[in-house]
Amino acid sequence: MSKPAPTSVIANFDTEDYRIGEIHEVMTPALAIYPELVDANIQTTLRLAGGDPARLRPHVKTAKLLSVMRQWTARGITNFKCSTSLELLTVCEAGANDVLLAYPMVGAGARRIRELAEQFFAVRISALVEAVEQIDLWRESRVGLFIDVNPGMDRTGIEQDSVNEIIRLAHKIEASGLPFRGLHYYDGHLANYPMAEREPLAHGGYDHLIKIVAALEQAGLRVAEVVTAGTPTLPCTLSYQAFNHASFVHRASPGTVVYGDCTSLAQLPAEYGYRLAAVVVSTVVSQPSARRVTCDAGHKTVSADAGTPTCLAMGRPELAPAKPSEEHLPIDVAEGAGLPAIGEALYLVPRHVCPTVNNFDHALIVKGGRIIAVERVMARGREIPFKR
Repeated sequence: MSKPAPTSVIANFDTEDYRIGEIHEVMTPALAIYPELVDANIQTTLRLAGGDPARLRPHVKTAKLLSVMRQWTARGITNFKCSTSLELLTVCEAGANDVLLAYPMVGAGARRIRELAEQFFAVRISALVEAVEQIDLWRESRVGLFIDVNPGMDRTGIEQDSVNEIIRLAHKIEASGLPFRGLHYYDGHLANYPMAEREPLAHGGYDHLIKIVAALEQAGLRVAEVVTAGTPTLPCTLSYQAFNHASFVHRASPGTVVYGDCTSLAQLPAEYGYRLAAVVVSTVVSQPSARRVTCDAGHKTVSADAGTPTCLAMGRPELAPAKPSEEHLPIDVAEGAGLPAIGEALYLVPRHVCPTVNNFDHALIVKGGRIIAVERVMARGREIPFKR
């Protein structure tokens, strides 16, 4: 299956479903979250997982809002993944039962995770390790440990070919008195391939992962859980049959699916039925030249980490966002098309929603075209770095 262009995916959504009646009373740029569409996306993810909430360990780096994390738990999904202590704190408050901190914490960061593990005594909290030296960070704590396996992304983890090193590390974990929880395997680099190539590449990696589990079991070690896949490889991990009859619990950990964005909706099969559940509302503030307008959604608003264009204007295919500056987003207007008026609201779909949500202190909660609440984005940013 070839990967569709983001513009063709966004064209499938009706702009009227996202319009906010009182938008001209709102200071823009503003983040708008649509909880009914969030719930539809959660139900879609649950359906793809065979209706089994235990098959999922969503990454809350995307959700960021306490209410959205509670929408996951309301559907019976209580196992999560996170990357920061603030995300961990928020998802524990949202009702999580089991959280994996999928970022290699060291120093004071690790000490803070130990504190949170004591504070939320009823929540099972785990961390990642990839070297023997990291085990000492967690001794005499309530934190369990997953071994981070590098699937070729070369970001973190032990290289997947280093099976003996993985076995040695698992033995060291058990010898330390800490629980060895399992393996973490994030194959996000495969997002760059169309699905026809992505799936066999992912399955080849999972074949290797199954061999690692077999080697660990042969060495007398129990692998309780294997965590794979973010959003791009979600279809691949769910179609891998060996995970359905394994000796371990397998969980997939998508994050972006909760809101959707230009990139993820183009990566996933259209028949899944995922919806856009978050947009950035921006206002046209200038017309600097004959075929260009500028709105108030620079890279401090819509993240530019995925490149340009940073977003698309919903319902306005004639508009082509150009390279942003800090607060300005220039937009080129196609020949023959009418220019948006100064003061007009544009509904922007981010190319990468996760860091975009992180740019906002507050979100508009929208139902039926009305703002029903304004909510603090509780898990954005980080905790205070130093406290007496």
